[in-house]
Amino acid sequence: MAKLVTTVNKARCVMSGDCMENAPSVFQMDEEGKSEVFDQSGAADAVIIAAARSCPVKAITVVDQQSGVQLFPPPKK
Repeated sequence: MAKLVTTVNKARCVMSGDCMENAPSVFQMDEEGKSEVFDQSGAADAVIIAAARSCPVKAITVVDQQSGVQLFPPPKK
């Protein structure tokens, strides 16, 4: 299990709630209705990445803290 750093770009968030459906123990809505990470270790890595993939506007970034590699969205080449 990698040590992940997950962030939400609130400017891009469209409040779809898909991330919360996929990883309710990791994401919650803030007072503005935007997604935020409230428990970075609340789910398995695969669940967190799946939740990030479910975001329709790719507002969620997942980085492996140890290697610094961005796991989602894939870095542009």
